[in-house]
Amino acid sequence: MATARFFLGVDGGATRCRARLRDSSGRELGHSVGPAANIYIDFDAAMRVVRETINSVIAAGASKQEIAVGLGIAGFSEDKEAERVAAALPDFARIVVVNDAVAACVGANGLGDGGLVIAGTGSAGIARVGATTTIIGGRGFQLGDDGSAARLGETALRATLRALDGLEPMSELARALGRHFGGDPLRMTRWAAEAKPRDYGAFAPQILELATSGDTRAREIAGDAARAIAALANALNALGAERIALVGGLGEPLRPYLSPDVARRLVRPRRDAVDGAILLAGGTLDEAEGSPCT
Repeated sequence: MATARFFLGVDGGATRCRARLRDSSGRELGHSVGPAANIYIDFDAAMRVVRETINSVIAAGASKQEIAVGLGIAGFSEDKEAERVAAALPDFARIVVVNDAVAACVGANGLGDGGLVIAGTGSAGIARVGATTTIIGGRGFQLGDDGSAARLGETALRATLRALDGLEPMSELARALGRHFGGDPLRMTRWAAEAKPRDYGAFAPQILELATSGDTRAREIAGDAARAIAALANALNALGAERIALVGGLGEPLRPYLSPDVARRLVRPRRDAVDGAILLAGGTLDEAEGSPCT
């Protein structure tokens, strides 16, 4: 096996693909961002995005034979998938393929024990304790994702529809969200028949803004989401994860609705999933650079 002189981290997900190259001292040499790379929708297209994103980073002259690659893939779960991904990225010194939640957890906490709560469009928790990695939640919009932006939006839209039908009191939340559909329940149900989790999640900023401004119904829904995040944190604690980081676009906005003890336990991540992938590939990080966590 060739000896790696450079370490490349890749975060390949359903929203975007990010790559970062570091040398053996941890100094960043370049980074790149590409479009979505979801291997479960179109494997060949996703790997083409990954290769293009990687190539734009290493164009400066690093040889593939000198690069170890760490790749975090959304939803990855099986060894045979790792073999297929590695086969699509030939000539590198080493390829390490993991679930993107694992890469994010390592980025947030380092290679030691730790946990991670992800509160984005979806939600999940992950604990890495000793030799055991456990993922909880993250079961998708139909059966899980409590505390996520998608679930927040879905709950608020259900409350809006109930208010429009006279099944619960009209709130400012229902008025505001109802205006997106002209106050027409039939338009809402037709929209919902085709809507994706990201479509529900798009309402999250408005819901949280209404909660901040004092709307009681919006605050109830935000509180429910925060309790779901707290449940993930408590489950990770029970697995032995003491340091637990909170990441995702909904994480910090929900912090005011967490109980004080849970809010204290949920710390900010040290690094992002891309640097977590670099660590898993055997690389190091330059501590003087700061902590990219976006």
